[in-house]
Amino acid sequence: MASVWKGSLSFGLVNIPVELRPAVREDHVSFRLLYKKDLSPVKYERFSAKGEGPLAWDDIVKGFEFEKGQYVVLTDEDFREAALGKSSSIEILDFVEQAEIDPRYFETPYYLTPAKGGEKPYALLRAAIRNTSVVGIGKIVMRNTQHLVGIKANGEALMLEIMRFANELVETDELHFPKGADVRPQELHMAEQLVHNLAAEFDPEKYTDEYRANLMKIIRAKMSGKKVKGARAVTPATQDDKVVDLMARLRESLAEGRKKPAHATRARKKTATRRKKSA
Repeated sequence: MASVWKGSLSFGLVNIPVELRPAVREDHVSFRLLYKKDLSPVKYERFSAKGEGPLAWDDIVKGFEFEKGQYVVLTDEDFREAALGKSSSIEILDFVEQAEIDPRYFETPYYLTPAKGGEKPYALLRAAIRNTSVVGIGKIVMRNTQHLVGIKANGEALMLEIMRFANELVETDELHFPKGADVRPQELHMAEQLVHNLAAEFDPEKYTDEYRANLMKIIRAKMSGKKVKGARAVTPATQDDKVVDLMARLRESLAEGRKKPAHATRARKKTATRRKKSA
């Protein structure tokens, strides 16, 4: 995986030459819009809201809408003045207990790999972060944009995660959530039993994108000229389906859970053992 940024990571007076590499990859099925008549690709042209166009890029400016239909136009000079310039350094400003950080702050993960000469201080920082269960908080400038970042230890790797700033989070007081007063003790007990019955070790390989698999199956069939079977339709739940006896559903779920194979039971026992050890 090619590096997307090269520079240094510093904490205190220690400077580590590093490179930033993506830790995830997109795996979506992409499509082109085609003209139905001859399957030629559809081009996008730029037209004004009044129908004028197509417009050349030189005729287009960027505007900030401060009121409905009212704009402040920004020039290239304005953007240059606001820019922070290129940065080749990530300075860790604080080390924060990982449990204190709301998971909503974390967005995109990258691997930090040591450049030549940075192996020893890299290993030192990784061990210090791992042993103290902290996250290093710093800032990085990439593509003329400043990002808040968190530095974590993950196995043998140091990971950098792009973080959201505080003003990007939606607070819970802006939404409505049910209170817990209506939950009856017997319902809670059965729900906890169901959670226990479904406990398992996390195995990401068993969770697959079935929609993507179905699409690729249809695409491959069409490529080979085979007849494609219609996809199985999923009947949406109606309002009547949702109005059910909660206790009855919990009992049915628990009964189904008892039919689970032996390996699921072993997984639950392992999970319980790990929880006891960590406690």
